[in-house]
Amino acid sequence: MTGRLNKNGKYCLDMMLKWSWRFLVGTALLFVFYVLTQIFLFTSFSIPSDSMCPLLQPGDNVLVNKCYAGARLFSLEDAIDHKPLHIRRMPGTSDILHNDVVIFNFPYPERWDSIGFDVMLYYAKRCIALPGDTLEIKNGHYRVSGYGGSLGNIESQDELARIMSTEQGVQWLIKQNCYYAYPFDSLLNWNIKELGPLYIPRAGDQIHLEHSSVVLYRQLIEWEQGAKLTEQKGCYQLGGNEITNYTFQKNYYFMGGDKTENSRDSRYWGLLPEEYIVGKVWRIWKSIDKSTGTTRWERIWKKIG
Repeated sequence: MTGRLNKNGKYCLDMMLKWSWRFLVGTALLFVFYVLTQIFLFTSFSIPSDSMCPLLQPGDNVLVNKCYAGARLFSLEDAIDHKPLHIRRMPGTSDILHNDVVIFNFPYPERWDSIGFDVMLYYAKRCIALPGDTLEIKNGHYRVSGYGGSLGNIESQDELARIMSTEQGVQWLIKQNCYYAYPFDSLLNWNIKELGPLYIPRAGDQIHLEHSSVVLYRQLIEWEQGAKLTEQKGCYQLGGNEITNYTFQKNYYFMGGDKTENSRDSRYWGLLPEEYIVGKVWRIWKSIDKSTGTTRWERIWKKIG
C-alpha cells in the first residue's frame, strides 16, 4: 500500500512539474509574441481629445498598423533619458499618403522652437502634406499644389472660414491663442486663415539660407545637425561654420486635426519628422463614452481611412 502511494505520488508530482513547465513555456512564448506584435505589427492607443472629431472621439481605442510605414527600432533607455536618439525604420508595406490618419510622437514636447522626443507623448492627426509638397491655407482651407483631392475635414474648414469671416470671429480666435500660425514671424505674418506657400522638405532637397528659409526650417536644421544655426551680419553659421545652403537629410510632413477650430497641429508647431511616425490608424477596437462610461457599440471595429 505504501509503495503504491509513493509511486502514485511521484507520478502526480512528475505530471505537475511537466504541466507547470509547459505552462511557463507557453506563457513565455505568448509574452514574446505579444511584445513582437507590439513592436513590429500592431499597437493600441487611446484617443484623449476631440481634435479629430467626428472621425475619432475621446474614449476611442484604436489599433495602429506599424507595417504600413515600417516599425521603428530605437533605444528605449536613450529615449527615456532624453539622450540623442537614433531611430531606424523597418521596410514598410506602403508610403504615408494624403489624408492618412497617423499616430506619432509629438515633436515639440518642451518648446515649439526646438524638436525633442517624449516616448510617452503621442498625437493622432491627419496627413495633409507630404515630403516635396507645397502647401497653402486659403480662407482656412488646405491646398496642395498639384493635388486635386480634398484634404482633411472640409465641413470643419468651412465652419472655420465662417467664423473668420467676421472681425468678431477673428478676435475670438486671437483671444483663444489659435489665430496666428507657424512660424509666428512678423514679416511672414501667417495665420490659420492665410498661410504659405510652405514647401515641405524631403531628404536631398537643398535650400538657400535667407531670412524666410531660416525662419521656416531652423528647428529642422538644428535637429538634423545637433547644432545651433545663428546669424551674424547677414551671414549664417551652423555649429560655428559659415554656410549659405543646406541639404535636408530627412523627410517631413504637415499634420492637421479634423476639428480645425480646436486642434494643436502643424499650423502652430510646424513640421513632423518622418522618424516620429508610429503608424497608420486602422480600426477602433474599443470605444467608451467618457461622460457615461458606457460602451459605444456602434463604433466598435469601425475602419479608419
